[in-house]
Amino acid sequence: MDSPPFVVFGYGSLIFKPPPHVISQVAGFLKGYVRRFAQQSHDHRGTPENPGRVVTLVHKEDWDRFSASDAFPHEDVVWGVGYTIDPAYVAEVRDYLDYREKDGYTLETLDIYTIDDGVERVVIHNAYCYVGRPDNPSFIGSEPLDVLAEHIWLSVGPSGKNKDYLYQLAESVRALAPASYDSHLFALETRVRRLDGEEIEDAKGQ
Repeated sequence: MDSPPFVVFGYGSLIFKPPPHVISQVAGFLKGYVRRFAQQSHDHRGTPENPGRVVTLVHKEDWDRFSASDAFPHEDVVWGVGYTIDPAYVAEVRDYLDYREKDGYTLETLDIYTIDDGVERVVIHNAYCYVGRPDNPSFIGSEPLDVLAEHIWLSVGPSGKNKDYLYQLAESVRALAPASYDSHLFALETRVRRLDGEEIEDAKGQ
């Protein structure tokens, strides 16, 4: 009996930096979750002394307990990409992802939805997804958008500037499908780009 395909759902950097040995992919979304910059990054977009911020999935009901003042309290859909991995390389890809997502993430299985002719349907059952659970030590929780934007704007790690991660993610989510959106992500992008603009203006004035 053949094993079921190994499908991993990417909602952060996996969207713009896919795993190896992908044989097919599909854009889709998860229901009942939010994507938030609520995970400290000590190893990619920050350092142990000055951790950056990267996205994690949080169950909507959990996030409501962490953030009574969230700017977008009614959204519970997360767009991303489901990658089907070549069966011959599943063990290799699992090891690669386990290492890449080692900073506080846990593997869960979730259904991926799509929209056909205006109707939602499950396109993949039991896809694997790396989720940063609220009880992991790198979970930072909710921060005001302006505070979070400035932190991302300033942070840098071995994988590059934290703001570049944000920009790539926002652009990638926009490109997934006509219906793909993330109000929190896009609002954060706007604030960080505004900081970029202010820095350019300050430099011109000197």
